[in-house]
Amino acid sequence: MTGSSATRTLPEGLSSAEAARRLARDGANIVPRRPPAPWWRRVVRQLRDPLILVLLVAVILTVATGDWTDTAVIALVIVVNTAVGVGQEIRAQQAISALEQLTAPTARVIRDHDQRQQPAADVVVGDLVVLGEGDIVAADATVVETAALMLDESALTGESLPVDKSVDGDPDLSAGTVVVKGRGVAVVTAIGAASATGRISGLLDRRTGPTPLQRRLVDIGRLLAAVTIVLCVVVFALGLVRQQPLELMLVTAISLAVAAVPESLPAVVTLGLALGARRMAAHRALVRTLPAVETLGSVTVLATDKTGTLTEGRMVVGEIWTVAQRSSEDDPAVGELLAAAVLCNDAQFVAPTSETDEAAVLGDPTEAALLCAATKAGIDERELRTRMPRVSELPFDSDRKRMTTVHRLPDGTYRTVCKGAPEAVVRETLVDAGPALRAEALERAAAFAGQGYRVLAVAAADRPDAPGEHPEHGLHLLGLVAILDPPREEAAATVAACRRAGIRPILITGDHPGTAAAVAADLGILATDEAVVDARGASEAELGSAAVFARATPDRKLDIIHTLQADGQIVAMTGDGVNDGPALRRADIGVAMGRRGTEVARQAADLVLADDNLDTLVVAVEEGRRVYANIRRFLIYGLSGGATEIAVMLFGPLFGLALPLRAAQILWVNLLTHGLTGVALGGEPADPAIMRRRPRPPAQSILGAGLWQRIPRIAFVLTVVTLAVAVWAHHTDRPWQTMTFFTLGVTQLGVALGSRTRPWSSANPLLPVAIAVSFALQVAAVYLPLLQRLLETEALSFTDLLVVSGLSVFGYVAVRMDRLLHPGSERAADTARSVT
Repeated sequence: MTGSSATRTLPEGLSSAEAARRLARDGANIVPRRPPAPWWRRVVRQLRDPLILVLLVAVILTVATGDWTDTAVIALVIVVNTAVGVGQEIRAQQAISALEQLTAPTARVIRDHDQRQQPAADVVVGDLVVLGEGDIVAADATVVETAALMLDESALTGESLPVDKSVDGDPDLSAGTVVVKGRGVAVVTAIGAASATGRISGLLDRRTGPTPLQRRLVDIGRLLAAVTIVLCVVVFALGLVRQQPLELMLVTAISLAVAAVPESLPAVVTLGLALGARRMAAHRALVRTLPAVETLGSVTVLATDKTGTLTEGRMVVGEIWTVAQRSSEDDPAVGELLAAAVLCNDAQFVAPTSETDEAAVLGDPTEAALLCAATKAGIDERELRTRMPRVSELPFDSDRKRMTTVHRLPDGTYRTVCKGAPEAVVRETLVDAGPALRAEALERAAAFAGQGYRVLAVAAADRPDAPGEHPEHGLHLLGLVAILDPPREEAAATVAACRRAGIRPILITGDHPGTAAAVAADLGILATDEAVVDARGASEAELGSAAVFARATPDRKLDIIHTLQADGQIVAMTGDGVNDGPALRRADIGVAMGRRGTEVARQAADLVLADDNLDTLVVAVEEGRRVYANIRRFLIYGLSGGATEIAVMLFGPLFGLALPLRAAQILWVNLLTHGLTGVALGGEPADPAIMRRRPRPPAQSILGAGLWQRIPRIAFVLTVVTLAVAVWAHHTDRPWQTMTFFTLGVTQLGVALGSRTRPWSSANPLLPVAIAVSFALQVAAVYLPLLQRLLETEALSFTDLLVVSGLSVFGYVAVRMDRLLHPGSERAADTARSVT
């Protein structure tokens, strides 16, 4: 118990005007961040790409041989690829930075005599900061009031044990440390760069490395590059056998290697993930780390809390039971119980603001419900607390499951009030009641819990002297308060959507088993033949199979998650309290509540639901699946095109085509197909059936589910069409090389159009525009004199242009028919796994 600091006279806090003046004078409460990389460093990073280095070698070779045409084309490809890569990197960083601003830390300060929540960046020197369990200290400060205040300073000192803070002991707080127990009030002494630790910058500066998906794609790229290089060596050797010039075949082989591998894929993936995160933010799902976007698409288990997630989080008092068993609001026993609940309470009313016309209650929803019920019963909260000031307390924590406060009465005596879970309060060691009364109270509490209520027991006792360090004894049981938190209207639909998507919802709550069962059954989580499991004594088998866990402690939450992960499940875990931090970090996807969640929970999570709505998580899962599907869509498009280019160069000579394509022509096609069109594929909407399929297996390759078989099948069709045009044009004395070049480009654009989720819809209008622009550039490559010289093309007759343009339909047909004719395709495989 701490009491000495609670009786001190506290500062009144700053006025809004003074706070604004200090903010203008001292600046925001942030440590200057590392400036973004300059443009030249970003360019260098792009030029260090192995395939770009190959192109640079090709430039040197063409310059040395005097082949200025190929030099110009290769240089153009390098410039465009580098510009696109730098642009994508900047856009991705801007998207991530915007998300960081959306999830910036906050602090509770007293301004104009009222408590309010402010962005941590707006905290100024002299601010009076209110701290509670789960808060992150926003700036260096000195405590002026504490109640069992303990901080985790491990991020600063490396010391794993919490540190006691008090006015008479260690009063100094450092920014970035975490309140793990108790409460306090502190005056800010230093902010931003002037603070001792600058930990606020650590909270905001979240650098993201390559995601697991990106690393897998890099591995695939290396494998493809190795295979491509081998094939290009074969093309190079065949050219020399046919007595083609050495430098011509060398540049051709290098260009083919670069064109065959989708070197822009990592940048496309990064941009896709970042833009996916931005789209999630538009739905109030704030992604803190890019890996969460891809992981969301493979979640198999959703472990959710109850209060504020499945329920409205607007708790109201529904039933009151007193020892006298009378529950009318004008009953003196009810009034005594509610008055005690107001005293043993940290919630408080706050005045209306410019944003809200009504007074609100700041604090824990359960305590807020007690405060509102007391106000309706005619109890003046401010007057009561002024008349009976708190002098000491034992704050609530998840282990004790109760809170105890001591108050000085006007006559100089002291009142002790205790409230908490019935089994934690209605004990022989705490309350002075006989076995019959204790049994009746616990039976009544179980009945309330079975109806879905959250039940609190309240006890109190008056003593002539202060009770000292151990006040929890000899109390008189006043009664029970049953608080109802009704399920959200959309919660049942959300649970059903999870089941359709192959995601198993489970409920993990610290509430009574009866309460958990009532809510879970109402929402469809608990089947009629299933039972609620008490997490404290659950077996290993129950931890991995049960649908509802009650009385779950933080340690048992970790055990549940560990068991599910050991079984190969991908677990998303929701939470809002400081004790949820370890579970949020341990889960594959930690999901924190944005409104009612503590700062620790938000900072530990990968995803923050700004509206505390679980339905938002379903939207985020759909977005994660969409991003992953679009990456696979780009792989089909890019790799089938690259395989076609190699096949045309490899088999063309067998049909009398000495050199089917020039090096510049290969690079031009690569520029059109892997540039704007490839990026536009990442904007495709989700398949309407995507949330009726099971999650992809975690160990499945990015080329799995039939993808690697689709690529050669599509490439075969494109190769046959392109070589058929080339042979026909060659035997009819047409400009066969130009027609081969044009056909290769437009059939790949047909593949892009056929790869759409809904080919003829108005969704993702950027893709049709990108295809049209790429087609226009392909036409320009045939008719513009400058491009004719660079690409060594010839103008086609109008009839020939119509013929080769019309052949683009084969690219479209190849993709669409492949889905219908091969049940092992990606779509068919997904449909076979659909959840009915």
